[in-house]
Amino acid sequence: MMRPAGSIGRRLTLLLAAIAALLSLLSWGMVSSFSGQAAARTQDNVLAASVATIAETLRSEQGRVRLELPYSAFAMLGAISQDRVFYRVSIADETLTGYDDLRGGRTPESPGEVLFDTLDFRGETVRMASISRVVLAGRGSVPVTVSVAQTGNGIAGVTADLSRRAAMMSVAFFILAVALSAFAARASLQPLNSIAQAVSRRGPSDLRPIRRIAPRELEPLVASLNRLMERLGQSIRRSEDFITEAAHRVRTPLATVRAQAEIALHTVTGDEEKKSLRRVIRAVDESSRSAGQLLDHATVAFRAEDLDRRLIETSELTKSVVESLSPTAEMKDITFDLSVEATPIRGDAILLQTALRNILDNAVKYSPPETTVKITVRRANGLAEVEICDQGTGLGLGPAQQLTERFKRGDNVAGVVGSGLGLTIAEEVMRAHGGTLSLRNIDEEGTGTCVLLTLPLA
Repeated sequence: MMRPAGSIGRRLTLLLAAIAALLSLLSWGMVSSFSGQAAARTQDNVLAASVATIAETLRSEQGRVRLELPYSAFAMLGAISQDRVFYRVSIADETLTGYDDLRGGRTPESPGEVLFDTLDFRGETVRMASISRVVLAGRGSVPVTVSVAQTGNGIAGVTADLSRRAAMMSVAFFILAVALSAFAARASLQPLNSIAQAVSRRGPSDLRPIRRIAPRELEPLVASLNRLMERLGQSIRRSEDFITEAAHRVRTPLATVRAQAEIALHTVTGDEEKKSLRRVIRAVDESSRSAGQLLDHATVAFRAEDLDRRLIETSELTKSVVESLSPTAEMKDITFDLSVEATPIRGDAILLQTALRNILDNAVKYSPPETTVKITVRRANGLAEVEICDQGTGLGLGPAQQLTERFKRGDNVAGVVGSGLGLTIAEEVMRAHGGTLSLRNIDEEGTGTCVLLTLPLA
């Protein structure tokens, strides 16, 4: 048996999970990037508003530029983080107020224009916004530049927090996506599993076409299975026809040879010729019996998996088999003692007749002349029982149940024609019908055999 190459469902789940992981990483990266950009834009907007607010408070007093720093200009910066804030108001290169060393940024070329720069100041990276304004002082206009800078630790913290939240959301999305992927894989493979279950529930001889609606991708598989079952059905029908034909063509010539040999036996007078003809008759009997039982065994093998179950009266079935074997029993002066009661069952009449015929044939074959074979059909413990007891040589010294194996015979029947298939056929028929076959000797000396067949009542 070939080992499976892996689960399609697992492969599909892993593939979808890999896609979900990639999407999770992309979403985390995009959210982290967008959150960083949004935080930076927020800081720039607040810095721009702060420098604009400071620039609006510039005025001229007695020919000089005066400034009152508004609290709101710095309050709005503290609203978004606890970073340090620096400022500088300068006229040309002269610092009017603020941090004189807050330099290095670009100077706006036109009034009202806000420029942003990122630079190092006192060992920290700061973001600085600068705006210029022209103030009328004395007889001329004075260009004033206002710069406000803020460290980025708070913004970096906000960005990191947003990134962590985005990572947690991405992980949650990944877990949910994996669960949904497993569900989607199972749901996608459900039609295939449904077809497989429908086929597995069938018996070995149930070769009807699959009539299930399948997705377009599974239509070639369903069509291939139907073609395969059609070919198997044709093969089985050819085999059954062959068995039937073989039974006819084997048994008829053997019966003809035996009849001619018996005629010759009664016409010859020499002892050697009679001995030779008796050996021919014995060989024909062995061949005929072996061929017949082999064909019976093949018939049982074909029909056992697809029984033609019908309501059968066991007593009537047994009577018909007894009547068919009565001529053979009369040749040995063997009497059938039949005791029956109504025992309806459901089963395949042909197979049950085959089983009974083989057991009764064994009883006649192994019983000495002028004896009785007792046949009892009864109800017992909710079952139908058929018990056949003879006065023959018994089951031998070995375990009784091993005689139901193919070609197994007792050690006390070496001189009797047989193939060792009769009990095998009967047991296989019983097993196919949910019944049992058991063997026992009649007495402690090991003589006489009883075969008990049990079947469920209808």
